[in-house]
Amino acid sequence: MKVASAAALATLTVSVQEINADPLLQLIVKVASPLQLTVTKSKKATLSLELVSGTRLAQRNAIVRCLCGMGLHNALDGYPNALLGGHSAVVHSSPSHGIAIASITSWMSVADHSKTESSLDSLLKQVDSHLETRAFLTPSASMTVADVDMAALLLKKCSADELRGYANVQRWLRVVSAGLSKHDIKLPDKLTAVPAPGAPVFFYGTEEVEMPKKRQAPQGNANKGKQANAGNQGQNQGQKQAQKQKQKQPQQNQKKKQQQQQQAATFDVSALDIRVAKIVKVWAHPDAEKLFCEEIDVGEEMPRQIASGLRPFYKDEELLNRRVIVLCNLKSRKLVGFPSHGMVMCASNADHTKVECMEPPANAKIGERVEFEGISGDPEPENKVAKKKIFESVAPDLKTNAEGVCVWKGAMSKTSDGPIKASKGMPDAKVA
Repeated sequence: MKVASAAALATLTVSVQEINADPLLQLIVKVASPLQLTVTKSKKATLSLELVSGTRLAQRNAIVRCLCGMGLHNALDGYPNALLGGHSAVVHSSPSHGIAIASITSWMSVADHSKTESSLDSLLKQVDSHLETRAFLTPSASMTVADVDMAALLLKKCSADELRGYANVQRWLRVVSAGLSKHDIKLPDKLTAVPAPGAPVFFYGTEEVEMPKKRQAPQGNANKGKQANAGNQGQNQGQKQAQKQKQKQPQQNQKKKQQQQQQAATFDVSALDIRVAKIVKVWAHPDAEKLFCEEIDVGEEMPRQIASGLRPFYKDEELLNRRVIVLCNLKSRKLVGFPSHGMVMCASNADHTKVECMEPPANAKIGERVEFEGISGDPEPENKVAKKKIFESVAPDLKTNAEGVCVWKGAMSKTSDGPIKASKGMPDAKVA
């Protein structure tokens, strides 16, 4: 089959088998105007794209991004499709648009590389965590090519049982599947039904609140004085009850704070997941003058995104490919809009005018856990570290000694190749 136009901006050649197996290519062919895109299908064709300028592309992801962007004059990146999140036409107007396009490219590459993986458990966890505070994978008001690519991969390779435990992924997959169904493109249906929420509960029966008594209707003028007096008594009773609750609150808060402090005191430095790592990518945060955005290899399948306040002390070229120490069991949180999952550990003086990255010995392996002499134990999960304020209780004793070596309460840090140190040997410094 061939749809042609003498005024077309590009010609896409694709085999029937390939397009039938690729929901994203199907979507592009359906929404692109035949006046802009000529599509040639045959049984044995090799995927390629030829632009009117004579430029020829053969890599699938490059073809997709070209057709959704400048290849068709951004026609597929505006209303109602916005397949690149609406960022393509304005990519040079702000760094944030460039970062969004780079994010789309990155997610498409992850989906492409994961096609040959035997298990996607790690990827599912990463996507579910990423979608905890997002509607889509990248900054966009609607699904992009990255969402379609990743959704198609997960629904093809994961079973219904594997998807069941990831609520954020399931919610996102439903949205993407609904968006594709508008164009008669069907993804495998492996999503479990979501139970209907029960009726909201406003009163549990355990609250220390006196329920108001039912008032009787007035019975003539003779009872007016009694009713007024009863109303005043009820009001006074309510005020007394509220006053008691107000007096109890500070005591309850103080007791809760003491319990948390006692629990935190039982933890030692083994509760922290401190690892040898390497910065593989670094760039200046577009909206924060003191922050670097980094991708850091901590020994996991994918690098972590971490923001650190090192711009006043380091240049980006000094950090690129630098071996560092990262605290890994911190919950992911946004720093000026950038999702940061971990902390680059540094030594600093008392007034924080000097900062040095903590560094591992030369032969320590990436992802290796840093331990401390005489102290053993498994690291605590991220949510427990946050809830029990474990890092805040342990950190005051995390320092460098006179030689710049990291210690905790005098116990020396250790890896398979020796202790970790401040990069320039800063002595008697706080480590955080």
